[in-house]
This record gives sequence, structure tokens and C-alpha cells, in this order.
Amino acid sequence: MSGIVGMFHRDGAPADLRLFRALTEALSYCGSDASGVWSEGPVCLGNARSATTWGSREEKQPLALGNRLWLTADARLDNRAQLIRHLSASGDEDGPSATDCELIARSYELWGAKCVEYLRGDFAFAIWDARAEKLFCARDHFGVKPFYYAQLDNLFLFSNALDCVRKYPEVSGELNDSAIADFLLFGLNYDEATTSFRDVQRLPPAHCLMVSREGLQMQRYWSPPANGRLRYRREAEYVEHFQTLLQAAVKDRLRTDRVGILLSGGLDSTSLAATAKELGAQSGGSPDIRTYTAVYESLIPDGEAGLASSAARFLGVPNRRIPMDRVPPFAWPDDPTHRLPEPPDNPFFGAMFEQFHAVAEDCQVLLSGEGNDNLMYFQMWPYVQDLIGSKQWTRLAKEGLQYLSVRPFPWRGIRARLPGWLGKVSAADSFPSWIAPDFAHRLNLQDRWRENGELLVQAAPHPVSPKAHASLALPHWARMFENENASVTRYPVDVRYPFLDLRLVEYLLALPPFPWFFQKALLRKAVAGKLPEDIRIRLKTPFYGDPLLAHFQRSDIGWVQQTPRHAELDRYINRGALPELHGKMSSEHVTLATRPHCLNFWLQSVRSLARRKLRVETC
Repeated sequence: MSGIVGMFHRDGAPADLRLFRALTEALSYCGSDASGVWSEGPVCLGNARSATTWGSREEKQPLALGNRLWLTADARLDNRAQLIRHLSASGDEDGPSATDCELIARSYELWGAKCVEYLRGDFAFAIWDARAEKLFCARDHFGVKPFYYAQLDNLFLFSNALDCVRKYPEVSGELNDSAIADFLLFGLNYDEATTSFRDVQRLPPAHCLMVSREGLQMQRYWSPPANGRLRYRREAEYVEHFQTLLQAAVKDRLRTDRVGILLSGGLDSTSLAATAKELGAQSGGSPDIRTYTAVYESLIPDGEAGLASSAARFLGVPNRRIPMDRVPPFAWPDDPTHRLPEPPDNPFFGAMFEQFHAVAEDCQVLLSGEGNDNLMYFQMWPYVQDLIGSKQWTRLAKEGLQYLSVRPFPWRGIRARLPGWLGKVSAADSFPSWIAPDFAHRLNLQDRWRENGELLVQAAPHPVSPKAHASLALPHWARMFENENASVTRYPVDVRYPFLDLRLVEYLLALPPFPWFFQKALLRKAVAGKLPEDIRIRLKTPFYGDPLLAHFQRSDIGWVQQTPRHAELDRYINRGALPELHGKMSSEHVTLATRPHCLNFWLQSVRSLARRKLRVETC
């Protein structure tokens, strides 16, 4: 885990090393084990590192490979053995002893920009190629590691921390109106190539960027596969293959002395804990495993905490409960370590810092069960259509009858769809009246609001799991990863997501959805005997309540509406049309109605950061 920063003057002008060292030092919260700066002529690379894998303890960054390549990276590779075999086949025999960053540099040395086609894992890196006089940058497949950059005339500046880029003197604080509009309408910026600031861009997931004197060239190097059709003769083979891949995904993320796991009472996170425990037992008890459960003590009923504790006792691992309702909404202390670089959609954003503070007291590595719900999203009708199109009549008859025998009668689904069939639309579906009219007209926001359901059009939809496939392209992923990154939390905790291991993703997207994704049958079979039975067979349970709405029902929230408005808010919000916040609103209304207040609190915070920027520049 590292904080990375770099600059390249494309016109050949020398870099300001004094200022660059200050930018690198500003990343010290990302990595306290070591820091370094390399500079030559128009190029500077910086790195602040924390050793979160065994192999990275002796690593030095920025890393030099001969007199040609220099690299700064925040990277952790999966499936090292496969990459080393590819390197060995090309004549590189030093792979087995190489660190992850050395493997990245050697991959670039052999394959140039095509190296990303061989890399698996979580990474954001930049390589200066002195011979070609080019800077090559890349971000991993799902955007687990952030990468931001700014183009200022002939200067290219990058970092994996948005605030670091913004500290540079010539990077303006002007907002990106399109991103702010998306936030107000949808809760986040749907354009993965931009940020909330006009001068700062982001490298989208699964993209690489080549920077030279001639300019910038960006390209996508990977998309979720949509053509896999894996079929076995025996049902047991599906489960065995999944177990092998899940173990490999978890094992590649356990190369450390101690690991934490975000544990709920659900199947995904408990399956990770069971797998990690099993792998640890095979290796003599390493790493030390801790689990953490976010709980609500008073706001809403919390049935997850007891189940998580039960799973932890069954596995013999400690479980720490982290109360999430002790931090009220909009609790943003006047503290530079509690600043979000972009507007938060959740007024309880302060609780996130409490959670990571608790984890950081014990661990630098944290596993999350995110991803499996999407990959195992069950759809029967596209699968039926595919069987008909391929004339698999025997399979269609057999599996169709099996599905009808286990599928519950859809009373709830009919009831949920009935208002739509009758033409009834929720008031929360209407365009927000509090959007400033001039702003709405200038950016044509009425049309953007109506097009919300069509923002992600897939060029090549998956034949049998279209929603699972399409969900992997949602901008919500990169936003979640960025908010859980040390550059935002300010705690040196590296969050890892085993279910988004490419081996698992490619495998699951190639499977027949029935019976394997119906009620997550594949995962339930894979962990049989490894978890308490009540957790293993427990069906997906909706959240027990809306914490924000519960807070509004119990507490006086008038102070939120009386909070002084930042002057910039008037560009986006018609203050006179803001709805009154109260406990009788629906959850959908509460989410939408609090966004202007989230933006107001964020503007006040981010502008105070801009004032501190001047002090950084003159230090």
C-alpha cells in the first residue's frame, strides 16, 4: 500500500523538486514505513509506502530497472505464478524472487503497454520510460486503486490521492458542474473520467494512459467477458472449481501477518472468513485473523450482529463490534483528517472514519465480501432464451421444471410492480424542484434525469447474465473503492475484495445461472460444513431499517436546515424550494432531500482545505 505522486513536464522544463518533495511528504498518511523521491530533468516520481505484503517489506520505491525504467506504484498482484511463467517463457528467470512492483516493471520491459494484459490484482502505477521519453500509467480492472491526474499546459501531474493533486499551486479549485449535477441527481458522478473539480481528471478502471511530448493517449485494455459458456458433466465439478478459485483469491490476499475481515451475518463475508481460517490452518495459523462487524445499537433493529458473532465463535476468530450510530449525521469535525475529497451521498459519512480507525488499531489489511451479490445476480428468462436459441431442448425441459418446482410464487413481485402497471409513480421519481432553474437549463438536467435508467448501455450484453455483467460497469464500484482507500480514510488500511478476483469473475460469468445462482446455491454448496448451518442456509435479508430516517424520527434536525449556506451553493440550489427534513418522509425522499445539505457541508469543508493549500505551497 502506497501513496504515489509524479509529474512530467512535457516541454522538457526542469521539475520543481522542492515543491515535489512537499507533495510526497503530504502522502505520509498513506505509508509510514518508507518514502522516496526520484527526479531526472522534467520527471519526478514519489512514493510513501506501508508494507502490507511479506514481499514488499524490502521493497524500495520509486523502483529503478536498469537505467531505463523507473516506477512508482500502489500495487498488489494476484496469480503471481502465472505471470512469472509468462516472464520466464520470454527469458526473464528472476521472477520468483521479485516483488510485485518488480514484476510490473519487468512486464513493461518485455511487453511495453501490453503488460496490463498480463497483470492481475489491484494496482495504480506509473512507469517512466527514459529511452522512449514516455510516462506509462495504468489502473486495475475494477478501479480498486485510485488514479487522478491534471493537465496544466505542458505539465502532467498525477497521484492516487485527489487532495494531493489539488495541493499543486496551479490546480484551480473550480468545480466541475456536470459532476456536481450528477451528484445532486444520482448521488455520484457517472463520468468515471472526471472528478468534482474542473482541473482534475481520473483514469477510469481498466484503462491505461501513455503520456509523451506529443500529448496523452488513453485506451481501455479490458472489459468483463460476455461470451463464456462453461459446462461440466458432473455437478460436483462446478462446486470444486469454485472452491479452488475462491481459495486462490483469498490466499493471494493473505500475504501478511494479520488480516481483518468485515463480517456481517450474511453468506458472502462469512464464507471469506471460513476460507481464510481454513487456509490459515493449512499454513500453521498464519495470518492472524480478526473480524469486525458494524452494528447499530439503538437507531434500528440489528439482526446482523448476533449472526456475525455466531459465525466468529464457530470459526474461532475474535469479533469486534463497531457502533455506527454514535456518530450523528453531518458530523464533520474541524479536522483535516476527516475531509472527503468529493461530496458524500450518505450524511453518516463520519461513521466511516470511526470504522477505519477501529480496524487500523489492529490491522493494515482488510477483506470485504463486496462483489458476489452482483456476480450471482439471478435471472432465469435470459437463460431460457439462450437455451431456446441454441436448441438445447433436453436441458431446457429439465431445468425449467426444476426451476418451477423451487421458485416461490411471486406475490411480492406482483405487488411491487402493480403501481407501475397502473401508471402510479412515486413522488421521489419527479425532478427535484430545488435544483436552481438556470443550472438545470444550462446543463439540460431534465433530460439527464429522465435518461438515468439508460446511462449504462452495454454494447455486448451477456447472453445469460445481462444484469450481473452490466452491474460490473457501474460507477458505484470505483466510488466505493476510492472512499475506502487510505487516501480518503487517512488510515493505513488496504481493503481487498476476493470476490472481484478476475479468476472468479471470469468463471462466474461463464456459468449457467440455474441452478448455481438461484439463491446462491453454488456458494452454499461450497461452504457446506464450514459455517453454522443457520447462516449457510439463510436467504438474503433486506436491511432492517433506514438509519437516517430513524434518526430524523427521533432527533431534532432543525439545525441542519439552519446551518449557514456556502455562497457557491446558490449556483446549484434554489434555497427557497428546499424541502423541510422530517421523520415522516420515505427513505427515497430522505436520500434525495439531504443531498443539497451534503453538498453544503462539503463545500464549506473543501474550501477550508483550499485555504490550507497556500500554507503547503510556501512551506
